[in-house]
Formats: sequence, C-alpha cells, structure tokens
Amino acid sequence: MIFAQKVTVHVVGIGLDGSAGLSASARQIVEMAALLVGSDRHLSYFTQQSCDRWVLEDVTAAILEIRRWLALNANLEPNAETFSPPSPQLIVILVAGDPLFYGWGKLLIAQLPAAKLTFHPHVSSMQLAFNRLQIPWQDAHFVGSQGLYFEELTAKLKLGVEKIAALVDEIHTPAALANLVQALDLPTRYEFWVCENLGSADERVGCRTLSALLEESFAPLSVVVMLRVSGMATVESWDLEKLPLLGVPDGAFIGCGDRPGLTVEREVRVLVLGQLALQSGQVVWDVGAGNGAVSIEVARLFPQSQVYAIEQTVSGISAIEFNYTRFGLQNLFSIHGTAPEILHRLRPPDRIFIGCSGGGLTKILGVCALRLLPGGSMVLVLDVLEDVASVLSWMGDRVRREPHWSYRILQVQLSRSLLAGNLTRFDPLRPVSIVTIDRLLD
Repeated sequence: MIFAQKVTVHVVGIGLDGSAGLSASARQIVEMAALLVGSDRHLSYFTQQSCDRWVLEDVTAAILEIRRWLALNANLEPNAETFSPPSPQLIVILVAGDPLFYGWGKLLIAQLPAAKLTFHPHVSSMQLAFNRLQIPWQDAHFVGSQGLYFEELTAKLKLGVEKIAALVDEIHTPAALANLVQALDLPTRYEFWVCENLGSADERVGCRTLSALLEESFAPLSVVVMLRVSGMATVESWDLEKLPLLGVPDGAFIGCGDRPGLTVEREVRVLVLGQLALQSGQVVWDVGAGNGAVSIEVARLFPQSQVYAIEQTVSGISAIEFNYTRFGLQNLFSIHGTAPEILHRLRPPDRIFIGCSGGGLTKILGVCALRLLPGGSMVLVLDVLEDVASVLSWMGDRVRREPHWSYRILQVQLSRSLLAGNLTRFDPLRPVSIVTIDRLLD
C-alpha cells in the first residue's frame, strides 16, 4: 500500500514580525514540520524547532531536496502491528509575504505536484505599503524584483499610470529606479514614497525627492510607491531660461490629464520641425495638439508667426493653456474643437502639423488641403500602417485631380539609452512615419 498522499508541502508566508505575526493555524503547521526550509532570517524565528532544516540559498537546490523527501517518503508502509498509515510528513517552506504575489509560489507550482502544495499567505509588503499610506490599491500597477523589472517599470512610466508600486532589493535599488525615471524625461511626474522594513519594529515610511533617492541609503527590504502628480508641481523645477531654443525636453511640459503618456517626443519633434520648413511670419495649425509641445516649439522659434493649437479634449486644452502661459508665449492660441469642423473658422495656414486625427484622417486632410495656402506643407506623424495607407490613397486621388501635390515619407525608429541598474540599455521610442505633403505653387 502506498501512502504518498501523506507527504505534503506547506508554503507559509511570514512577515518581518516573525512568528508573532503568524496565525494560530499557520504557527501550528510550522511546529508540525519534519523539514523546515527558509532563509537564514526566516529560520531564525524558530530556533527551538526540533526538525530537519534547510537554508534556502539556492531555490533549485531546495526544490531538489524537497523532491528527494517526497521520493523517500512515497513508499512508506503501514505500521506492521496496527496496520495504521505512517504519520503525516510535513515539509514547510517559509517565504516572505504572500508566496503567490511576486513570491516563490509560481516556481513551486511549476516544479512540484500541485496536489502536494498548500499555501498559507501572509500580508504582502505591497498591501502593507498602501495601507500605511491610506490609499486604495485595487487600481495600482505592480513591479516585482524578478523578471523584466526595468522593462516593465519603463512601460508603466511611459503610460503615465496613476499608481505604481515597485519592490526594491540590492540590485533594483531606489537609486536605480530614480536613474531610470530621470533618463526617461517624461512629461508625467511622480511622488515617491519609500516604505522600509514594513511590519517590523524599525519600519519607516516617508516621501522622497528624486535627488534623495539617489543620495540616501535605504533598507534592502523596501517598497517604493509612485503616485502621479498633476498640475504645476510636475514642471516647476525647470528653469525656462536655460532650456534650449530647439528641442525642449519632454519633462518641461505638463502632460494631458487623461492621456499623461501621450506626447510627441523631443527627438521626433525636432524631425517634424525640420520637415515643416518653417519661416517667420507664417500661420501654423497644430491639429490634434495633445499637450501642445509641437505648437510651443514653433511659437518659441518664430515669435512673429501665429500658431493655432487645435485640441478636442478638455484635459488637452488645459495642458496647452498651462504650458504656453508658463512659457510666456503671446503668439499661440488654443482652439477647443473637433477637426475638421473647427478648421473652417481659422485663418488659412502656411504650415499644418497633424499629430492626432481622432479617426477622421481623410476628412481632415480634405479640409486642410482646401485651406492650405499655395507653397504650403502638411506634416503628419502616423504610428499605424492603416493611417499611412489612407494618406497614400488620399494622395493618389488628389494628384489625379490636382497635379501640384507631392509627398515624401520618413520612417523613424529611435531609441534612447537608459540606465537599468548597473547596465545601460536602449529603450525604443514609438516607431512612427512622418509624412510630408507639399502643395506646390500654382
């Protein structure tokens, strides 16, 4: 008779408060262990435990040891005198917090029979962090210290999500996180809360600036909670007098409230400005202006020109008005409306930039072509192939009727270098096609 079902593996989550933080049932499970597996710190909470112990230094080696135990106990025979089954053999693995939340649970499920595993979760450090800050966390985005840490964090920062919680350790330090945020130079700003040693007697929770993250030392067992900041606080640290005349950093602009990660990146803006071939005294339209970054670049470069930033969202108009007021621009005008309808009310332009069409690209091109002055140009930034195909189809029809049109396409694939811990890697910007359409002189 085989009694393999009597050998079970219990994964017990534990906090920095040690055995005192365990429930009565979890503590009883640990006391019944025949083999206790855990880090030196976790095992130190149970010095009086009389059982075999295995220090969890190498997870692969620990799994092999657990498999050996399972194999040795798989064929235990019943007691010869009473024919009773052998006593249950409990293997207990001590892990931090909730083993199925950025813990060893996923690996254990993949490597050990599911029928042998039972999980006893503790409160996770992420949960403790948000409770200490008294902030709901059901809508937060999390980054664990394993896997593609910097890639995942970069993606969330570029999207401008409202709440991010990142586990930090000796490699993924708060300083490494701060270096990444600085290198991204996004128009979204965050407030940084460092939560150290959560659940222990020396717990510490405090708000830190980016410079403090780079300069201070923090406990290795920490959580960094990043909360998106809106309004003037996102850009108040920039000295406008020291900004370059061409290629304003992305971080010097406030982003759109409902689309914080959407902006034309500095490197793409510079290429767009080159394709526009601007001259002083022109009328320029920026259709789908977003936060107004392109409009502001044009207005700063050519104070004698008139720039109209057309945006249909309230958050976008608010961002545009905040940005151009902050830059002290008198030649930029925000227009709240939907293209192409609103375009009929504006002065005929010499140059048109289309950054966002809202799905009506062909209609917008038709109106823009009617209003564009002879010798003028339209420049579009497109990030989907279907829009490029729509532009080419529109151009084909237009040229057949009016031969004084021409176009060219610049495909842009750029990457920025980022510090990822002690290494440097390239982070790709959004690939785009820059289409320039010229109306030749009649």
